Amino acid sequence: MKFFAAKRIFSIFSNDLAIDLGTANTVVYVPGKGIVLNEPSVVAVKANTNVVLAAGKSAKEMLGKTPESIVACRPMRDGVIANFELTESMLRYFIRTVHNDRRTLVRPRMIIGVPSGITQVEKRAVEDSAKQAGAREVYTIIEPMAAAIGAGLPVQDPAGSMIVDVGGGTTEVAVISLKSVVFCRSVRVGGDEMDRAIVQYVKRKYNLLIGERTAERIKIEIGAALLDSATAGKIVEVKGRDLVTGVPKTITLTSEEVNEALLETISSIVDGVRVALENTPPELSSDLVDKGITMAGGGSQLRGLDKLISIETGLPVHVAEDPLFCVVKGVGKVLEELDVFKDALMP
Repeated sequence: MKFFAAKRIFSIFSNDLAIDLGTANTVVYVPGKGIVLNEPSVVAVKANTNVVLAAGKSAKEMLGKTPESIVACRPMRDGVIANFELTESMLRYFIRTVHNDRRTLVRPRMIIGVPSGITQVEKRAVEDSAKQAGAREVYTIIEPMAAAIGAGLPVQDPAGSMIVDVGGGTTEVAVISLKSVVFCRSVRVGGDEMDRAIVQYVKRKYNLLIGERTAERIKIEIGAALLDSATAGKIVEVKGRDLVTGVPKTITLTSEEVNEALLETISSIVDGVRVALENTPPELSSDLVDKGITMAGGGSQLRGLDKLISIETGLPVHVAEDPLFCVVKGVGKVLEELDVFKDALMP
């Protein structure tokens, strides 16, 4: 009886963290508390130092607006670490935020979601960053597996489940059975690539230079993968710098133009789904006819993307509940039930 009481007390004070270290957002889950942090993966530091001035939303507001003495950047690119030191500084800042800036005697154990196409060098960089930021032990799990668990798919059953996780830097398409990935396709295309496509389209068509934050706003307001009566005909005002005159300028962009800008990126995602289906064993393919495809990740919220994939594949497609948090919820469930899901962790 004393043992179970002690175990309950330890779980209350546990510092263990489940982290979705994404290109666009970093989400942290604490067992027993749920999601405690959801911030953009952006950090602002003093130039030539690692002194963190801001991280998350406040740092994102600084992007493209900093003087030479401040560097604001996104240390994650395409789902992996682009800047080791800044990632470590950002992680440490977020961990202290979660722990209310108190210095704990017990270093946390962490499980971090990573892209399925990650190399051993990139995986080691994630683990080293987490350890340098204060972790005691670091485990990794591929994002499509975590997303499937978080979306409530029956990954333990001897039946096929298909997940399409459209993140900021990568799109992960996986077929899962018996807590293992049968086939996985990682395409380094996601929400960020959509933003860059809009930037390039506006630059090419209107000679107007806009930032990626403006492009993201355009995508959210009028972006659509498939135009219908609900999405067609929408407009948005866009402000930027005229590349000919060099002065600020305002133009009007339509949903049809944004759809045209996104076509190539969306095609890459659809192709990734098609390749995964072509490589799925026939017995598991028959399961997908009834169960269909589940979509997760922030990018899955693009209007009409689920309908377009359904049209292209002929399978039912639905977006998971809280798609942005499927990965971190899955990582959190693995952390809480490590004995059950230990086979799902990366070696």
